[in-house]
Amino acid sequence: MGVRKFRSVEEMPGPVARTPLDPDNLRIVFGLMSLTHRLARVRHAPGLRRFRSWDEALAWRMRREQTESTAR
Repeated sequence: MGVRKFRSVEEMPGPVARTPLDPDNLRIVFGLMSLTHRLARVRHAPGLRRFRSWDEALAWRMRREQTESTAR
């Protein structure tokens, strides 16, 4: 396949249209969802955390960051 040059974005072809209700569309969507899940940097558990002091909150944050860095 050769390399094509375009002078502007308007000259570039658009994305290929997918046919509606094609079963392959679902496979593509789940593949993209899996990719974004793997690329996501921050994963937080839902909910609210309360701390009695600023020091306690900082200590919790340091422990969380340490466990996240070792998990990767």
